[in-house]
Amino acid sequence: MNYSMIRFILGNVLKFEGAFLLLPAIVGLIYGEPSGWHFFVTALVCAGVGFAMTAKKPTEMMLYTREGFVSVALSWLVMSVFGAIPMTTCGDIPFYIDSLFETISGFTTTGASICPDVEALTHPTLFWRSFTHWIGGMGVFVFIMAILPMLGGSNMNLMKAESPGPSVSKLVPHVKDTAKLLYGMYLGLTIIEALLLFFFGMPVFDSITLTFGTVGTGGFGVLGDSLASYSPALQWIVTVFMILSGVNYTVYFLLLVRRGKDIFKIEEVRWYLLLILLAAGLITINVRGFYDTLEETLRHAFFQVASIITTTGYATTDFDLWPEMSKTILVLLMFVGACAGSTGGGMKVSRFVILFKTIRKELSLIIHPREIKKIRMDNRAVEHEVVRSTNVYLAIYFVLLLLSVLLISVDEFSFTTNFTAVAATLNNIGPGLDKVGPTANFAAFSVSSKLVLMFDMLAGRLELFPVMILLLPDTWKRD
Repeated sequence: MNYSMIRFILGNVLKFEGAFLLLPAIVGLIYGEPSGWHFFVTALVCAGVGFAMTAKKPTEMMLYTREGFVSVALSWLVMSVFGAIPMTTCGDIPFYIDSLFETISGFTTTGASICPDVEALTHPTLFWRSFTHWIGGMGVFVFIMAILPMLGGSNMNLMKAESPGPSVSKLVPHVKDTAKLLYGMYLGLTIIEALLLFFFGMPVFDSITLTFGTVGTGGFGVLGDSLASYSPALQWIVTVFMILSGVNYTVYFLLLVRRGKDIFKIEEVRWYLLLILLAAGLITINVRGFYDTLEETLRHAFFQVASIITTTGYATTDFDLWPEMSKTILVLLMFVGACAGSTGGGMKVSRFVILFKTIRKELSLIIHPREIKKIRMDNRAVEHEVVRSTNVYLAIYFVLLLLSVLLISVDEFSFTTNFTAVAATLNNIGPGLDKVGPTANFAAFSVSSKLVLMFDMLAGRLELFPVMILLLPDTWKRD
């Protein structure tokens, strides 16, 4: 284990977090709120610690897969630990564990909150909560790599550990150029949505913070009813951008290089869009008596389907009051998630496609034992390593899901509450059902349960492996 390299990486991450924390400090100055100074002081602390940790360069700059996974997992944890400080010191969230829960929920783009009254929070805190979504959506290391040539050829090990999906590849030959391209497209979507929301009547502050939550697929709002009180036009705009944010960013690369015809050759994208249409159609039929007009029914159905499958977590209605069939569809979509290579969470559509094709292959082998058949996606054979990794991921996922439900059951909440709370955090969605529904929050859970749910949020965002590897004793042995 190259400990000096890990220390160097953590130091660089803290320096960047110090720069990020200056933004809510500026928001405090704009609105004349003293809480902004708490973010400024924390920014100085982060920068000071960061510079101290990077003062001495490691003698060995190579970063292998093990160090890459450990560095990413520890970096996200360290960012959350420091990022929670100002919300506690300014008094917006008095208890540090609750601030840590809120910050981890922000960085992991989960959007699960412990705040009973969001509108009572100061503007710097509201901005920071939403901005953590934007940082975590594409990934802090992708951002760093777009700016600094920090590790040369080792950058790919960091990108693999941080990127959502069963596999990650470079869009262009150099990792740094890929990172720049990704953040360029990410920033482009952010600017377009913010401008559209503002143009259609949303206040500037709301437009910016809700765009952070939409494009980052996070879900923190600035109003207590999430997006329910905004106009239908604004809700449709957010719906469209949630769907766009759940698409593999390769799609936007193909558009940039004028290969738009190749988009629908991507099998995962076809299934993703089909699932949205099918789920929204079924829910529209199922809840048709709940709303006055067909437009309102369609709007709420498409909004909630887009919000759940992309793991954004916004709400325009209390879907906990919907019929059981509609709620069941939403819970199933929690597990499916968005596309690999997007900012969305969940298990990813591609993993389910691979899983069903694996099942079909195994059943076919029973009938035709001598058959040689490979699993294919997008007319290319899926490597055995990807299939194996997908199977292991799913095994770990369900063990962690069941164990987490068992651990938080000590709080004596209903099974619906416990199961959907774990599903909502492990899949980085935010709201669940019953006591963690769209009009409720996670404040009632005990400290131990909140720690379990925080672990689930980090594990879900980092695709399990980087966090789980921290628990293996062999990980920490020196070579």
